[in-house]
Amino acid sequence: MNNQKRSLTPRSVIQLILFIIVIPFLPLLISWSWDWWEAWVYGFINVLGWVISRAMAAKRNPDLITERAQFMKHENVFNWDKILAPLVGFGGGLITLVIGIDKLLNWSPAYSMLIKIIALAFILIGFIWGSYALIQNRFFSGMVRIQNDRGHHVITSGPYRWMRHPGYTGAILSFLATPLFLDSVWAFIPAVFLVIMLVLRTSLEDKVLQDELEGYSEYAEKVRYRLFPGVW
Repeated sequence: MNNQKRSLTPRSVIQLILFIIVIPFLPLLISWSWDWWEAWVYGFINVLGWVISRAMAAKRNPDLITERAQFMKHENVFNWDKILAPLVGFGGGLITLVIGIDKLLNWSPAYSMLIKIIALAFILIGFIWGSYALIQNRFFSGMVRIQNDRGHHVITSGPYRWMRHPGYTGAILSFLATPLFLDSVWAFIPAVFLVIMLVLRTSLEDKVLQDELEGYSEYAEKVRYRLFPGVW
């Protein structure tokens, strides 16, 4: 409990407000299109999804919340992730920033309702799948590191039975569907950039785990695919 209290510094609270509330509602804040129902739905999905998933994760693995709250503060983080992790966070904000500007300047035409419904389904699937991975994996850190201080070992339950990095899979699905749901062709540019960063991070993280985490190489032989079964 004391560790969790120490993790709630003014800086961490500001970061939570920025990433959990401001960024999801950025399209509305930029465009001032308050009757834009899709943007309201997207914002509330992000906020509620974060609150519910973290509450469930905290109930199952209380120390995981403290671990994730130490973002960019751990000492044994790989140098490449000190670059990639912030880029991923920046990319997520860039998507909603571009969508808001796109709406304000009316750059992109609206997609059909059918496309929006399909995109919304993929956003929800991505959130649920990523949350499932978070809840199942008590080592689901915000930075790539071998967590010897927390008894790091291989997780094989839940979505990890079918893919080695299901959290990234869920994120990719949501990021690629967001421009479709919120009517922004231009937002595909940061979305694709973000997918590239996640694929690169997955590759580097997987190599680290195979080299340094006991039992992971054997697990990788059984669960062959990193992100998408049958693909990679």
